[in-house]
Amino acid sequence: MVVGVLTLELFLGGANSLKEKRRVLKSVIDKIKSRFNVSVAEVGGQDSWQRSTVGISFVSCEQAHVHRVFAAIVRFVEAQGEVLITDYRTELL
Repeated sequence: MVVGVLTLELFLGGANSLKEKRRVLKSVIDKIKSRFNVSVAEVGGQDSWQRSTVGISFVSCEQAHVHRVFAAIVRFVEAQGEVLITDYRTELL
């Protein structure tokens, strides 16, 4: 069993308030959850209205599968255009 963790550092340039940030972020998180069947949560930057850290976890039996899913998630988030990925990290446990 391989547990993968993807951490995305996001910039929400269009957000002018925490309420607006939460609306955009909730939309992105819900799309990721429904499309990729992964666990997603905001794990940092809750008080900042233009920055956020999102943690994504995924369990598989193959490391290659975890890497493919995480690469697809990064491409998907970038294609949404609502947020900008400033950094990301992957860890396998």
